[in-house]
Amino acid sequence: MKKTLISLLSLLCFSVAAQTLNTTQTMNTALTLTQEWDKTFPQSQKVSHRKVTFTNRYGITLAADLYVPKNAEGRMAAVAVCGPFGACKEQCSGLYAQTLAERGFVTLAFDPSFTGESAREPRFMASPDINTEDFQAAVDYLSCRDDVDAERIGILGICGWGGMALNAAALDTRIKATVTSTMYDMSRVNANGYFDGGDNADARHEAKVALNAQRTKEFAQGSHEQGGGVPAELPADAPWFLKDYHNYYKTSRGYHPRSGNSNGGWTKTGCMSFLNQPILKYSDEIRSAVLMIHGEKAHSCYFSKDAYRDMMRNGESVAAKAGNKELLLIPDAVHTDLYDNLEVIPFDKIGEFYRTYLK
Repeated sequence: MKKTLISLLSLLCFSVAAQTLNTTQTMNTALTLTQEWDKTFPQSQKVSHRKVTFTNRYGITLAADLYVPKNAEGRMAAVAVCGPFGACKEQCSGLYAQTLAERGFVTLAFDPSFTGESAREPRFMASPDINTEDFQAAVDYLSCRDDVDAERIGILGICGWGGMALNAAALDTRIKATVTSTMYDMSRVNANGYFDGGDNADARHEAKVALNAQRTKEFAQGSHEQGGGVPAELPADAPWFLKDYHNYYKTSRGYHPRSGNSNGGWTKTGCMSFLNQPILKYSDEIRSAVLMIHGEKAHSCYFSKDAYRDMMRNGESVAAKAGNKELLLIPDAVHTDLYDNLEVIPFDKIGEFYRTYLK
Protein backbone atom coordinates (compact mmCIF):
# COMPACT_ATOMS: atom_id res chain seq x y z
CA MET A 1 0.00 0.00 0.00
CA LYS A 2 2.81 2.40 0.96
CA LYS A 3 4.68 1.76 -2.32
CA THR A 4 1.46 2.31 -4.28
CA LEU A 5 0.86 5.64 -2.54
CA ILE A 6 4.41 6.79 -3.23
CA SER A 7 4.04 5.80 -6.89
CA LEU A 8 0.76 7.73 -7.20
CA LEU A 9 2.29 10.81 -5.56
CA SER A 10 5.30 10.61 -7.86
CA LEU A 11 3.04 10.31 -10.90
CA LEU A 12 0.98 13.29 -9.75
CA CYS A 13 4.09 15.40 -9.17
CA PHE A 14 5.42 14.46 -12.60
CA SER A 15 2.11 15.34 -14.25
CA VAL A 16 1.98 18.78 -12.61
CA ALA A 17 5.64 19.43 -13.38
CA ALA A 18 5.16 18.45 -17.02
CA GLN A 19 2.21 20.84 -17.39
CA THR A 20 4.27 23.65 -15.84
CA LEU A 21 7.26 22.84 -18.02
CA ASN A 22 5.19 22.96 -21.20
CA THR A 23 3.88 26.41 -20.25
CA THR A 24 7.27 27.84 -19.36
CA GLN A 25 8.91 26.37 -22.44
CA THR A 26 6.43 28.29 -24.56
CA MET A 27 7.23 31.46 -22.64
CA ASN A 28 11.01 31.13 -22.84
CA THR A 29 12.03 29.76 -26.23
CA ALA A 30 12.00 33.07 -28.15
CA LEU A 31 15.49 34.28 -27.26
CA THR A 32 17.28 37.00 -29.17
CA LEU A 33 20.71 35.60 -29.98
CA THR A 34 23.60 37.63 -31.36
CA GLN A 35 24.79 35.94 -34.54
CA GLU A 36 27.95 37.95 -35.21
CA TRP A 37 31.20 36.94 -33.51
CA ASP A 38 31.40 39.12 -30.38
CA LYS A 39 33.72 37.02 -28.21
CA THR A 40 36.70 38.29 -26.22
CA PHE A 41 38.92 35.85 -28.15
CA PRO A 42 39.57 35.32 -31.90
CA GLN A 43 37.54 32.77 -33.84
CA SER A 44 39.29 29.54 -34.73
CA GLN A 45 39.26 28.29 -38.31
CA LYS A 46 39.66 24.71 -37.07
CA VAL A 47 36.12 24.35 -35.68
CA SER A 48 32.55 25.10 -36.71
CA HIS A 49 30.53 27.37 -34.45
CA ARG A 50 26.84 28.11 -34.09
CA LYS A 51 24.31 29.26 -31.49
CA VAL A 52 21.93 26.73 -29.95
CA THR A 53 19.34 26.71 -27.18
CA PHE A 54 18.08 24.08 -24.75
CA THR A 55 15.69 24.04 -21.80
CA ASN A 56 16.44 23.01 -18.24
CA ARG A 57 14.19 21.10 -15.85
CA TYR A 58 12.62 24.33 -14.62
CA GLY A 59 11.57 25.37 -18.11
CA ILE A 60 14.29 28.04 -18.43
CA THR A 61 15.72 28.29 -21.93
CA LEU A 62 19.51 28.53 -22.02
CA ALA A 63 21.60 30.02 -24.81
CA ALA A 64 24.85 28.37 -25.81
CA ASP A 65 27.68 28.33 -28.32
CA LEU A 66 28.27 24.93 -29.91
CA TYR A 67 31.78 24.17 -31.18
CA VAL A 68 32.40 21.13 -33.40
CA PRO A 69 35.74 20.07 -34.96
CA LYS A 70 35.71 20.55 -38.71
CA ASN A 71 35.62 17.33 -40.74
CA ALA A 72 34.50 15.44 -37.63
CA GLU A 73 32.86 12.06 -38.19
CA GLY A 74 30.79 9.70 -36.08
CA ARG A 75 29.81 10.09 -32.46
CA MET A 76 32.36 12.02 -30.42
CA ALA A 77 33.12 12.80 -26.81
CA ALA A 78 31.59 16.07 -25.62
CA VAL A 79 32.23 18.65 -22.90
CA ALA A 80 29.85 21.28 -21.45
CA VAL A 81 31.60 24.42 -20.17
CA CYS A 82 30.44 27.28 -17.95
CA GLY A 83 31.89 30.10 -15.86
CA PRO A 84 33.28 32.18 -14.34
CA PHE A 85 30.59 33.11 -11.82
CA GLY A 86 28.92 36.22 -13.25
CA ALA A 87 30.55 35.94 -16.67
CA CYS A 88 29.03 35.08 -20.04
CA LYS A 89 29.85 32.47 -22.68
CA GLU A 90 31.62 35.05 -24.85
CA GLN A 91 34.42 35.18 -22.30
CA CYS A 92 36.42 32.36 -20.64
CA SER A 93 34.00 29.48 -21.12
CA GLY A 94 33.89 30.09 -24.86
CA LEU A 95 37.68 30.19 -25.04
CA TYR A 96 37.90 26.86 -23.20
CA ALA A 97 35.18 25.33 -25.37
CA GLN A 98 36.70 26.45 -28.66
CA THR A 99 40.19 25.31 -27.66
CA LEU A 100 38.93 21.88 -26.60
CA ALA A 101 36.99 21.60 -29.86
CA GLU A 102 40.30 22.15 -31.67
CA ARG A 103 41.49 19.07 -29.78
CA GLY A 104 38.66 16.91 -31.10
CA PHE A 105 35.72 17.33 -28.72
CA VAL A 106 32.19 18.57 -29.33
CA THR A 107 31.88 21.41 -26.82
CA LEU A 108 29.09 23.57 -25.48
CA ALA A 109 29.71 26.90 -23.71
CA PHE A 110 26.46 28.10 -22.17
CA ASP A 111 25.04 31.08 -20.33
CA PRO A 112 23.44 29.99 -17.04
CA SER A 113 19.88 30.87 -16.10
CA PHE A 114 19.21 34.61 -15.64
CA THR A 115 22.52 35.47 -17.31
CA GLY A 116 23.83 36.60 -20.70
CA GLU A 117 21.56 35.54 -23.56
CA SER A 118 19.73 32.92 -21.52
CA ALA A 119 16.16 33.44 -20.33
CA ARG A 120 14.38 34.77 -17.28
CA GLU A 121 14.16 37.87 -15.17
CA PRO A 122 15.50 39.29 -12.95
CA ARG A 123 18.94 39.21 -14.48
CA PHE A 124 21.99 37.91 -12.62
CA MET A 125 20.20 35.84 -10.02
CA ALA A 126 22.03 32.74 -8.73
CA SER A 127 20.82 29.48 -7.24
CA PRO A 128 22.81 26.42 -6.11
CA ASP A 129 19.97 24.21 -7.34
CA ILE A 130 19.11 25.92 -10.63
CA ASN A 131 22.74 26.47 -11.60
CA THR A 132 23.61 22.83 -10.91
CA GLU A 133 20.55 21.94 -13.01
CA ASP A 134 21.93 24.14 -15.81
CA PHE A 135 24.94 21.82 -16.08
CA GLN A 136 22.65 18.78 -16.07
CA ALA A 137 20.48 20.34 -18.77
CA ALA A 138 23.60 20.83 -20.89
CA VAL A 139 24.28 17.10 -20.45
CA ASP A 140 20.66 16.41 -21.51
CA TYR A 141 21.23 18.40 -24.69
CA LEU A 142 24.56 16.81 -25.55
CA SER A 143 23.25 13.31 -24.80
CA CYS A 144 20.60 13.68 -27.48
CA ARG A 145 22.83 14.99 -30.28
CA ASP A 146 23.50 12.62 -33.18
CA ASP A 147 27.20 13.54 -33.23
CA VAL A 148 27.77 12.88 -29.50
CA ASP A 149 28.38 9.58 -27.76
CA ALA A 150 26.12 9.84 -24.69
CA GLU A 151 28.50 7.59 -22.74
CA ARG A 152 31.39 10.04 -23.25
CA ILE A 153 30.26 13.36 -21.77
CA GLY A 154 32.26 15.57 -19.43
CA ILE A 155 31.87 19.02 -17.90
CA LEU A 156 34.23 21.90 -17.11
CA GLY A 157 33.55 24.65 -14.59
CA ILE A 158 35.57 27.84 -14.21
CA CYS A 159 35.74 29.91 -10.99
CA GLY A 160 32.38 29.70 -9.17
CA TRP A 161 31.15 27.24 -11.78
CA GLY A 162 33.92 24.89 -10.70
CA GLY A 163 32.04 24.32 -7.46
CA MET A 164 28.81 23.90 -9.39
CA ALA A 165 30.55 21.35 -11.64
CA LEU A 166 31.58 19.27 -8.63
CA ASN A 167 28.03 19.43 -7.30
CA ALA A 168 26.69 18.29 -10.69
CA ALA A 169 29.25 15.47 -10.85
CA ALA A 170 28.16 14.27 -7.41
CA LEU A 171 24.55 14.15 -8.62
CA ASP A 172 24.67 13.18 -12.30
CA THR A 173 26.10 9.75 -13.09
CA ARG A 174 26.04 10.51 -16.82
CA ILE A 175 29.01 12.84 -16.28
CA LYS A 176 32.11 10.73 -16.82
CA ALA A 177 34.83 13.37 -16.29
CA THR A 178 34.91 16.78 -14.59
CA VAL A 179 37.50 19.56 -14.75
CA THR A 180 37.47 22.56 -12.43
CA SER A 181 39.65 25.57 -13.19
CA THR A 182 40.52 28.27 -10.63
CA MET A 183 37.53 27.04 -8.57
CA TYR A 184 35.44 29.02 -6.08
CA ASP A 185 33.24 27.34 -3.48
CA MET A 186 30.38 29.86 -3.62
CA SER A 187 28.66 28.38 -0.58
CA ARG A 188 31.78 28.78 1.54
CA VAL A 189 32.65 32.31 0.48
CA ASN A 190 29.06 33.53 0.91
CA ALA A 191 28.65 31.89 4.32
CA ASN A 192 32.14 32.52 5.73
CA GLY A 193 33.57 35.45 3.79
CA TYR A 194 36.99 35.42 2.13
CA PHE A 195 39.56 33.23 3.87
CA ASP A 196 36.79 32.27 6.33
CA GLY A 197 37.09 35.64 8.05
CA GLY A 198 33.38 35.63 8.94
CA ASP A 199 33.00 31.97 9.83
CA ASN A 200 30.86 32.39 12.92
CA ALA A 201 27.16 32.40 13.74
CA ASP A 202 27.03 36.10 14.63
CA ALA A 203 28.60 37.20 11.34
CA ARG A 204 26.23 34.99 9.35
CA HIS A 205 23.27 36.30 11.35
CA GLU A 206 24.22 39.90 10.56
CA ALA A 207 24.52 39.03 6.88
CA LYS A 208 21.08 37.39 6.92
CA VAL A 209 19.51 40.39 8.68
CA ALA A 210 20.88 42.71 5.99
CA LEU A 211 19.83 40.43 3.14
CA ASN A 212 16.31 39.96 4.45
CA ALA A 213 15.91 43.71 4.98
CA GLN A 214 16.96 44.11 1.34
CA ARG A 215 14.34 41.55 0.31
CA THR A 216 11.61 43.54 2.06
CA LYS A 217 12.79 46.75 0.41
CA GLU A 218 12.88 45.20 -3.06
CA PHE A 219 9.48 43.58 -2.68
CA ALA A 220 7.97 46.92 -1.61
CA GLN A 221 9.50 48.82 -4.53
CA GLY A 222 8.77 46.04 -7.03
CA SER A 223 12.30 45.79 -8.40
CA HIS A 224 15.68 44.31 -7.58
CA GLU A 225 18.88 46.30 -7.07
CA GLN A 226 22.24 45.38 -8.56
CA GLY A 227 25.22 44.78 -6.32
CA GLY A 228 27.73 46.75 -8.39
CA GLY A 229 30.04 44.15 -9.95
CA VAL A 230 33.73 44.93 -10.40
CA PRO A 231 34.06 48.71 -9.84
CA ALA A 232 35.10 50.91 -12.76
CA GLU A 233 37.51 52.81 -10.52
CA LEU A 234 39.54 50.94 -7.94
CA PRO A 235 40.21 52.49 -4.54
CA ALA A 236 43.86 52.98 -3.65
CA ASP A 237 43.66 50.28 -0.98
CA ALA A 238 41.89 47.70 -3.18
CA PRO A 239 42.93 44.13 -2.34
CA TRP A 240 45.04 42.26 -4.87
CA PHE A 241 42.25 39.91 -5.95
CA LEU A 242 40.03 42.87 -6.88
CA LYS A 243 42.85 44.33 -8.97
CA ASP A 244 43.17 40.95 -10.64
CA TYR A 245 39.47 40.93 -11.53
CA HIS A 246 39.60 44.57 -12.69
CA ASN A 247 42.48 43.75 -15.03
CA TYR A 248 40.24 41.20 -16.73
CA TYR A 249 36.63 42.39 -16.57
CA LYS A 250 37.21 46.14 -16.97
CA THR A 251 39.74 46.11 -19.80
CA SER A 252 39.74 45.06 -23.44
CA ARG A 253 41.20 41.78 -22.25
CA GLY A 254 37.88 40.45 -20.97
CA TYR A 255 35.15 43.11 -20.86
CA HIS A 256 31.81 42.09 -22.34
CA PRO A 257 28.50 44.00 -22.23
CA ARG A 258 26.51 40.87 -21.25
CA SER A 259 28.84 39.92 -18.41
CA GLY A 260 27.60 40.74 -14.92
CA ASN A 261 31.12 40.96 -13.56
CA SER A 262 31.99 43.47 -16.29
CA ASN A 263 28.99 45.62 -15.43
CA GLY A 264 26.34 45.86 -12.70
CA GLY A 265 27.06 42.56 -10.97
CA TRP A 266 24.62 40.23 -9.23
CA THR A 267 21.44 41.46 -7.62
CA LYS A 268 22.01 42.29 -3.95
CA THR A 269 20.06 39.22 -2.86
CA GLY A 270 21.11 37.11 -5.86
CA CYS A 271 23.46 34.77 -3.99
CA MET A 272 21.54 34.61 -0.71
CA SER A 273 20.62 30.92 -0.91
CA PHE A 274 24.28 29.89 -0.91
CA LEU A 275 24.53 30.83 2.77
CA ASN A 276 22.95 27.58 3.97
CA GLN A 277 23.20 25.27 0.97
CA PRO A 278 26.73 23.77 0.88
CA ILE A 279 27.28 22.61 -2.69
CA LEU A 280 30.29 20.37 -1.99
CA LYS A 281 28.59 18.27 0.69
CA TYR A 282 28.76 15.02 -1.32
CA SER A 283 31.89 15.61 -3.40
CA ASP A 284 33.60 12.75 -1.54
CA GLU A 285 31.11 10.40 -3.21
CA ILE A 286 32.02 11.31 -6.81
CA ARG A 287 33.05 8.09 -8.55
CA SER A 288 33.79 9.59 -11.97
CA ALA A 289 37.10 11.26 -12.84
CA VAL A 290 37.93 14.74 -11.53
CA LEU A 291 40.82 17.07 -12.38
CA MET A 292 41.08 20.24 -10.28
CA ILE A 293 43.40 22.99 -11.60
CA HIS A 294 44.41 26.13 -9.75
CA GLY A 295 47.06 28.83 -9.87
CA GLU A 296 49.46 28.43 -6.95
CA LYS A 297 49.49 32.19 -6.28
CA ALA A 298 45.74 32.72 -6.76
CA HIS A 299 43.91 34.27 -3.81
CA SER A 300 41.33 31.53 -4.33
CA CYS A 301 43.72 28.58 -4.29
CA TYR A 302 42.56 27.49 -0.84
CA PHE A 303 39.14 26.59 -2.29
CA SER A 304 40.62 23.90 -4.55
CA LYS A 305 43.15 22.66 -2.00
CA ASP A 306 40.51 22.23 0.68
CA ALA A 307 37.88 20.82 -1.69
CA TYR A 308 40.34 18.23 -2.96
CA ARG A 309 41.36 17.32 0.61
CA ASP A 310 37.71 16.92 1.63
CA MET A 311 36.93 14.93 -1.49
CA MET A 312 39.74 12.49 -0.78
CA ARG A 313 39.09 12.14 3.01
CA ASN A 314 42.54 10.72 3.78
CA GLY A 315 42.16 8.17 1.02
CA GLU A 316 39.14 6.57 2.65
CA SER A 317 36.29 8.19 0.69
CA VAL A 318 34.42 6.68 -2.23
CA ALA A 319 35.97 9.38 -4.42
CA ALA A 320 39.50 8.57 -3.31
CA LYS A 321 39.09 4.83 -3.75
CA ALA A 322 38.03 5.36 -7.37
CA GLY A 323 41.66 6.30 -8.09
CA ASN A 324 40.80 8.94 -10.71
CA LYS A 325 41.13 12.29 -8.90
CA GLU A 326 43.92 14.84 -9.31
CA LEU A 327 44.81 18.32 -8.05
CA LEU A 328 47.12 20.26 -10.36
CA LEU A 329 48.67 23.51 -9.06
CA ILE A 330 50.18 25.84 -11.67
CA PRO A 331 53.36 27.57 -10.38
CA ASP A 332 53.29 31.39 -10.22
CA ALA A 333 49.75 31.60 -11.71
CA VAL A 334 47.10 33.91 -10.23
CA HIS A 335 43.32 33.53 -10.40
CA THR A 336 42.61 35.16 -13.78
CA ASP A 337 45.64 33.62 -15.48
CA LEU A 338 43.41 30.56 -15.84
CA TYR A 339 40.72 32.67 -17.49
CA ASP A 340 42.52 33.39 -20.74
CA ASN A 341 46.29 33.02 -20.58
CA LEU A 342 47.01 30.34 -23.18
CA GLU A 343 50.59 30.03 -21.92
CA VAL A 344 49.31 29.13 -18.45
CA ILE A 345 46.09 27.12 -18.96
CA PRO A 346 47.22 23.48 -19.30
CA PHE A 347 45.07 22.59 -22.30
CA ASP A 348 47.31 19.67 -23.24
CA LYS A 349 46.76 18.20 -19.79
CA ILE A 350 43.00 18.86 -19.93
CA GLY A 351 42.74 17.27 -23.38
CA GLU A 352 44.70 14.23 -22.22
CA PHE A 353 42.46 13.92 -19.14
CA TYR A 354 39.28 13.92 -21.23
CA ARG A 355 40.72 11.50 -23.79
CA THR A 356 41.61 9.13 -20.94
CA TYR A 357 38.22 9.18 -19.20
CA LEU A 358 35.87 9.86 -22.12
CA LYS A 359 36.72 6.77 -24.12
